[in-house]
Amino acid sequence: MRREEMLLKVRERAAAGESWDIAIIGGGATGMGVAVDAAARGFKVVLVEAHDFGKGTSSRSTKLVHGGVRYLEQGNIPLVMSALKERGLLRQNAPHLVHDLAFVVPNYSWWEAPFYGIGLKLYDLLAGKYGFGASKLLTKEETLERLPALEPEELRGGVVYYDGQFDDARLLIHLAMTAADHGATLLNYCPATGMLRDEDGYVNGLIACDQETGEQMKIAARIVVNATGVFTDEIRRMADAGAEPLMVTSQGIHLVFDRSFLKGDTALMVPRTSDGRVLFVIPWHGHAVAGTTDTPVDAPSLEPKAMDEEIEFILETAGRYLSRPPTRADVLAVYVGLRPLVKSEGEGKTSSLSRDHVIHVDTSGLLTITGGKWTTYRHMAEDCVDHAITLGRLRDAECTTKTLLIHGYMAATGNGEDGEVSLEVYGADAEEIRVLAREPELAKQLHPELPYIGAEVVWAARMEMARSVEDVLARRTRALFLNARAAMQMARPVARLLARELNRDDAWIAAQTKEFCELAKQYMV
Repeated sequence: MRREEMLLKVRERAAAGESWDIAIIGGGATGMGVAVDAAARGFKVVLVEAHDFGKGTSSRSTKLVHGGVRYLEQGNIPLVMSALKERGLLRQNAPHLVHDLAFVVPNYSWWEAPFYGIGLKLYDLLAGKYGFGASKLLTKEETLERLPALEPEELRGGVVYYDGQFDDARLLIHLAMTAADHGATLLNYCPATGMLRDEDGYVNGLIACDQETGEQMKIAARIVVNATGVFTDEIRRMADAGAEPLMVTSQGIHLVFDRSFLKGDTALMVPRTSDGRVLFVIPWHGHAVAGTTDTPVDAPSLEPKAMDEEIEFILETAGRYLSRPPTRADVLAVYVGLRPLVKSEGEGKTSSLSRDHVIHVDTSGLLTITGGKWTTYRHMAEDCVDHAITLGRLRDAECTTKTLLIHGYMAATGNGEDGEVSLEVYGADAEEIRVLAREPELAKQLHPELPYIGAEVVWAARMEMARSVEDVLARRTRALFLNARAAMQMARPVARLLARELNRDDAWIAAQTKEFCELAKQYMV
């Protein structure tokens, strides 16, 4: 993926007076899923993203590809079954990025083993042929063998079950590359600033602005898809100033610790916290991630901030179950994601709002897809493109993504959880990064506490449309999300490598380093 080539395609199409089949606003999981689906069906697809791909919610998840045990408790069986099927398809199509993970639910009361044991057997049953492994009851000894860091006092045993884990931002970048492999044109740092309309006032394209040059581009399209997550209503108001709000937003935070707080390769699942959610502590890229919360917020923002009470809630809840309770001083990074939830009459708590997706058509003809969750992105995209075909009067074409291999596809060789090998997530692309690393400077680790090397920065700039230090350290690698202080120390060397690739000067290096370090402070407690 090269940004200059993408820009050229947009300009050439506009100069020729040719219309795209589908124009997508939003480069997160939903928008990128739609781009992959539509491009794989042979449609002419363009996608514009205001910031970097996955800058919002899509890079800030709990890193799980799962049916959702919590939705089972709510009685939303269709969502759970759909998500479990999608979980299976995702592991089948991107095994370099999605792997199964054992979760233990510890039992400290006599009734918990039968209660959670039966619930998780139902979870297994609903997965059917897409199952990841059978759940089973564990003795106290077996529970501690799997989770050595668990608080042993009053522990009676546990239940083990299996779900999926992934690297969200890396999957997103590989979806972008998959869409590009199928001919889609994608632009980051290119916000939609307005809509084009036909003589009847219906939306038939958009105006976008390349933030790097200030160039305004008119992009004509048979149908425009709004896939902007928590910013859905902003785009809807661009098409119709009087559009009734569709969304409510809640935020969830995650705290990242050294792996010693969890030990082993098994995740901890606390099925009922004081705010009615579940809490996970999971092994991820050589660290332990604990989350999440559910706090309603008034308005969406690009960099939401963790509230003190959320941090305390996770520390306190995790501390009750871990033999070594974590403190604020142990937090290596805190990251915050916003959930795009669709309004529902009479629902008081955001945690009880459905995670089903919604497709909405405004009177302007703008097609909006919102809600949903990472795990079901493919099914959401299929549904959206089916609607786009009807609304945009496009030729009928069958969805092919159930068996479409994601860019970088390689049969799994391990789960990459030892923190040693950061290249495993690149799948088939890893070999080309190893070739770059033959240059001694690019083989060097960028920080002793994280596995990333210079060659990954060069690859991100040349092939993955990384334009800033933040793009590299937050989303092409996961340094900022794993250890904010270490990421700050990596900023200048990364800026230098990027400047060489993007033809930038010393002033740019200084500005990028300063900008990133300011941002990274928000990821510290």
